[in-house]
Amino acid sequence: MGNKIIPYGRQNITKEDIDAVIETLNSDFLTQGPKVEEFERKFAKYVGAEYAVAVNNATSGLHLAVLSLGLKKGERVITTPITFAASANCIRYAGGEVWFADIDPDTFLLSLQKTRALIESKPKGFFKGIIPVDFGGLPVDLEAFRDLANEHGLWIIEDACHAPGGYFIDSNSRKQMCGNCTYADLGIFSFHPVKHIACGEGGMITTNSEELYKKLAIYRTHGITKDDMSENHGGWYYEMQTLGFNYRLTDLQCALGITQLAKNDKGVLRRNMIARRYKEAFKGRIKYQGLPEGSYNAHHLFVIEVEDRKGLYEYLRECKIFAQIHYIPVHTLPYYRRIGYSEADLGNAEAYYSKCISLPMYPSLTEEDQEFVIEKVLDFING
Repeated sequence: MGNKIIPYGRQNITKEDIDAVIETLNSDFLTQGPKVEEFERKFAKYVGAEYAVAVNNATSGLHLAVLSLGLKKGERVITTPITFAASANCIRYAGGEVWFADIDPDTFLLSLQKTRALIESKPKGFFKGIIPVDFGGLPVDLEAFRDLANEHGLWIIEDACHAPGGYFIDSNSRKQMCGNCTYADLGIFSFHPVKHIACGEGGMITTNSEELYKKLAIYRTHGITKDDMSENHGGWYYEMQTLGFNYRLTDLQCALGITQLAKNDKGVLRRNMIARRYKEAFKGRIKYQGLPEGSYNAHHLFVIEVEDRKGLYEYLRECKIFAQIHYIPVHTLPYYRRIGYSEADLGNAEAYYSKCISLPMYPSLTEEDQEFVIEKVLDFING
């Protein structure tokens, strides 16, 4: 393979993407212009949601999501320990308390059974919401989580940052796209370069609630509105209705997002072809993320579990294969340890972390490069 480096993820930028950005650079609007609304409209249609709100990154989206749902200081929300820290941090931004439920050892997703047990171990009203994560691109069964949430009066934010284009089939045989908000109150997506839709940075919040949509739109822009005011006051007039933030996404990024979105189905199909090849090579020899019946994994990641994870990680780097680890359990990070999470009973998450490693997974990964990765993994495993 020479000096070629194979990363775990890589953006795929084409001439079409570049041309779209250049066209926007030559337009009248670099931000707060028509490309933002166009991207929001097309993204909402793609996932099947009524509304979409573009933001500068998914962390901002998570923050606005918990604020729009009214999370207050001291209120408690459940999420998974196997996720990027932002899924939990958003709760802390609002002054809330994070409670972690353990993962399912087969799917690596937040366990419905563990979540139910945690909720039922506390008085009614103890928790306010749940933030499940479509980890690696595998959809959470949100229909089952919705039933649980309804029993206990909880809201749901679906962290779908890994999963645009993923779906599961519900009990009525209907395809439920990640982020369509049939069973969640809000969905969150990321447009970081290694994600499916690369905007450099960026995020999207989806919802079917007009009330939540209006809150999100005003929170995103400093809490300022000009709606229905110019007739009485003049075209310059605006009001700050609430304490908001500058979480806007630019037209440049949205122009890129529009062209990237148009290619996502093709990219997800390619990711699933890559996943199938890994599974054929590893079946019976190496454990990988399970796939429940009726689920379609969008495959942001392809994660395997091995006993000598550190050894494999270092061996692959020697071979110029830059695998990655997703993720260090959030409850073990120093910040969360300092605020009282060091004794959390999350055995499945910790066992998973001791063995997990993410192999290269991106649409432009060639068959030759993937075969090289497979060869090196098996060489290490077989000693």
